[in-house]
Amino acid sequence: QVQLVESGGGLVQAGGSLRLSCAASGRTFSRYAMGWFRQAPGKEREFVAAISWSGGITYYADFVKGRFTISRDNAKNTVNLQMNSLKPEDTASYYCAAGSYTTVVLTAYHYWGQGTQVTVSS
Repeated sequence: QVQLVESGGGLVQAGGSLRLSCAASGRTFSRYAMGWFRQAPGKEREFVAAISWSGGITYYADFVKGRFTISRDNAKNTVNLQMNSLKPEDTASYYCAAGSYTTVVLTAYHYWGQGTQVTVSS
């Protein structure tokens, strides 16, 4: 089992940057693919980025390509999401998740964190 705790959210102006981190407990972290998802008020949770267990494969939603970068450090049991050129429409709660496959499919992820709020002002 994996427990996930996100951090790094906050309030930032449009065009600014934030770095989200997700700390995982458990010795099996390196076996899991990791994903970041987000959910804005009144909207469904949506895929943002994913990374394979080795870090060799990454996927991004079209709306973050070129702006967000996902990375992981298996020695530290962390996965990060560097977010640059933030837009007001990026405002949402951001969740990290762990699963068996590197995929954009939300339901494929077994473990979820509690989320961290990102607010981008215009």
